[in-house]
Amino acid sequence: MFELNNILRENIKNLTPYSSARDEYTGDASVFLDANENAFGSPLSNAYNRYPDPMQHQVKLRLSTIKGVPARNIFLGNGSDEAIDILFRSFCNPGVDNVIIVPPTYGMYQVSANINDVEAKKVLLTPDYQLDLEGIAEAIDINTKLIFICSPNNPTGNSINRDDIETLLANFSGIVVIDEAYINYSRQKTFIQELTEYANLVVLQTLSKAWGLAGLRVGMAFASEEIIEVMNKVKPPYNVNESSQLLALEALGNVEQVNAWIKETLAERDKLVLNLKDLDFVLDIYPSDANFILVKTTDAKGIYNFLVQHGIIIRDRSKVELCEGCLRITIGTPAENKTLTETLQQYK
Repeated sequence: MFELNNILRENIKNLTPYSSARDEYTGDASVFLDANENAFGSPLSNAYNRYPDPMQHQVKLRLSTIKGVPARNIFLGNGSDEAIDILFRSFCNPGVDNVIIVPPTYGMYQVSANINDVEAKKVLLTPDYQLDLEGIAEAIDINTKLIFICSPNNPTGNSINRDDIETLLANFSGIVVIDEAYINYSRQKTFIQELTEYANLVVLQTLSKAWGLAGLRVGMAFASEEIIEVMNKVKPPYNVNESSQLLALEALGNVEQVNAWIKETLAERDKLVLNLKDLDFVLDIYPSDANFILVKTTDAKGIYNFLVQHGIIIRDRSKVELCEGCLRITIGTPAENKTLTETLQQYK
């Protein structure tokens, strides 16, 4: 049975969070002499001399209407990577606790584990890139605090079987983190709607992919109010800057544009798959629920180097477990995909 206090670090239980100037009053104000800011403004066309909203209330309210979840269940961070790091710092005692990752998967789970001196137990996905539930069950011990699952998975592109994830949620006494960075491209529905069913569920999403805001670094975590309170307690006071908040708010008003791009990306993905299948050095193209495809080839390194020479950058994943010989290719614009295809047709 999941109980938050059983897995929360003792120092975090007793932590008094930093109290920012903007947290210490309620109501409206017109004169701000509390935060030692430059009262005269900024040497820019927009005034950025005031600290941003530490809890990003307006962005969360807009996200609440889009995602169908209360604002109190939303955490915003400097990319999803900040949310990942805060989960480690909140729940994992360095040198004692461990987490489970399921390679091949997103590399930041391992990096964050290393930074926080937390063991990352690896349980490889099955050959068809699904969870090895028996292997995960064997890897769990009393010090296992987090399980990270990327779905749709990076770099394989497939969605993880929903029933298998629910089995973990129902039986694991720690937190199951589902990274849905690519969910907008997926046929599988988000796990956000399951927050009321599972107290140990954390769902990560981002504005960097389908929303096209990678340069703003705005990541989201959705969880129970209790878990969100812990994450807000641990985060830096002003972790999402003012320009990112303002631009995110503007972007979130353009849902129709984003949906149109998603539709076009999926059509381009299908077209690219058909074109690449005709190349004799392509051995397999794995099913994808994301805005990229994983392509198994006869010579991944050689093809990668050939494309670099022609100014085309893809990702060589051939040294990743279970991805031997594979290249990961992001779906570009129609013109970019045409250039890629025509260049690959020249490869010998």
